[in-house]
Amino acid sequence: MKPIQPMEPMPLGTLERIKNNNIIQAWLVLILALLFGSSLAGIQITLGPKIEENKINETREKVPELILGKEAALKMTEAGQSLNVMPHSFVVEKPGRKAAYNVYEALDTKKNRLGWVVKAKGQGYADKIELLFGLDAAVEKITGVFVLEQKETPGLGNKIVTDEWRGQYIGKSTAKPVGVIKGGGAGSDDINAITGATISSKAVTDIINSAIADIKGPLAEKAKGGK
Repeated sequence: MKPIQPMEPMPLGTLERIKNNNIIQAWLVLILALLFGSSLAGIQITLGPKIEENKINETREKVPELILGKEAALKMTEAGQSLNVMPHSFVVEKPGRKAAYNVYEALDTKKNRLGWVVKAKGQGYADKIELLFGLDAAVEKITGVFVLEQKETPGLGNKIVTDEWRGQYIGKSTAKPVGVIKGGGAGSDDINAITGATISSKAVTDIINSAIADIKGPLAEKAKGGK
């Protein structure tokens, strides 16, 4: 068996060079991160106004469906008819803060009020959820829900965008908060949570419940004021 040869001593300055290389690499990573971050921020600043404009256009397009239902809205469009949509802004005083809401009033061609569409947002499981929900003219029932933006888990939480799940809210009373039932068997005041995505289901429901609690009074007062 050959004797084990002793390791040659590391040349002087090698450790220092390794240390310096690690420092250089760390600085490169930091610089690249800053560059990418700045680029993303620049893109967001550039596209931000366009994204908001698209959301406003999409909101207006969704008003008939959220008030009348998909079939009735489609028939109205096919007949060449449309609703008059009047935007309103409401600021609600809450403990320690103010809550601002954009609300769209839907009127028929004779200026009769058909309902309201409220834009609201809140925290989901993964990120912010932004949605629209419709209310009848008397602010007594939910007439529809549409998710404008979400980043929930694909295949689970993102099922909040499906027609089948959102349709559960239609007809729910605003007299009491909507509940979320896990495992099925929801009653008249509840909706069934998405399997494996109870947090996302509850997030949407909480956003709607909170917005109704804030805006129901102001809208009801405006509804009493006339057509």
